[in-house]
Amino acid sequence: MDRRENLKVLLSGTVATGFLLSTGCGPDETKISENLIKGYGRTPDEILLDQKLNSELFFSENEKKMVTILANLIIPKDEKSGSATDAGVPDFIEFMMKDYPKFQVPMRGGLMWLDNLSKKTFDKPFSDIPSEHHVELIDKIAWPDTATPEMQYGVKFFNLIRNLTCTGFFTTKIGFDDLGYVGNRPNQWDGVPTDVLEKYGLSYDQNTLDVCLKIEDQQKIAQWDDKGNLI
Repeated sequence: MDRRENLKVLLSGTVATGFLLSTGCGPDETKISENLIKGYGRTPDEILLDQKLNSELFFSENEKKMVTILANLIIPKDEKSGSATDAGVPDFIEFMMKDYPKFQVPMRGGLMWLDNLSKKTFDKPFSDIPSEHHVELIDKIAWPDTATPEMQYGVKFFNLIRNLTCTGFFTTKIGFDDLGYVGNRPNQWDGVPTDVLEKYGLSYDQNTLDVCLKIEDQQKIAQWDDKGNLI
């Protein structure tokens, strides 16, 4: 599974429009929680919920190890960027299991199915087989169009974990940089150029210079006094 080429295909098609949506082995609902957003805009109740979910564990040690292996198979480290683990994807998937509980049964059932397939094929749990055997098993379920009928449950499971992995990875700075995404970044504007102001006989008053045009303050959240004046 070549990361660069296959992800371009996925992101231009089903994954781009279906992250966390139609997984094929869970609920059909397309609305997902917004509890992963951190920082500005979080209500006290949302912050408390995040703290509660982060204090709980869903995956067993073996399940978390399997999730980590699978995430890194889907998005491995390469010369351009880090792996899914470098982007914190296993922790993201752990969080999603608790934030969106309807993922729990298809995820846990899929991991169990994969572990049983590994034991049946290689007489060892999935976590204990070498990497080349990981790829051998995943190739049976990674390609829906060529998977055999007995692999269809595994196909649905892999769709779920692939979508979660891509969602987790491409919503981080590592993922943004990997895609070359540069949107949603504020411009650094330091006012009208001095030569233009001088040409028209204009200048900024000191208050505007102190309050509005400091580059170091442009990421701060604006505040106003009771009269609506910018503080």
